[in-house]
Amino acid sequence: MNKVILMGRLTRDPEMRYANTGDLAIVTFSLAVNRRYKKEGQTDADFINCTAFGKTGEFINKYFSKGKKIAITGRIQTSSWEDDTGKRQYKTEVIVEEAEFVESKQSNNGNTQSMGRPAPQAKANDGFATVDDDDDELPF
Repeated sequence: MNKVILMGRLTRDPEMRYANTGDLAIVTFSLAVNRRYKKEGQTDADFINCTAFGKTGEFINKYFSKGKKIAITGRIQTSSWEDDTGKRQYKTEVIVEEAEFVESKQSNNGNTQSMGRPAPQAKANDGFATVDDDDDELPF
């Protein structure tokens, strides 16, 4: 199975071009994905090259730009070729199959609420009773 799920920020604006036939969009971008473990308080990130085709690529090109957070699923693809000097070149990238928003428009303007959901707000008269947190009377 070859399945990749990544969440990170675009390091540059997506670049869109069309295949020779002119009808297939090809969008390339780079994703900065933070590593889970950090050395001495420093943030480490991996920079991963990604390519999206067709409608998925057009969606990414239209709605995402440098610094925007995105979640993608796809597969890893490797390729190799000989350059003009005869040297073997290798390339590893993620072929994007799905892309999703991770932040709302508001969070891109400085508000940190993620996933496009409004922050829950407590209502004074919401139909729920207030319960005392006195654990001394609990039977267990």
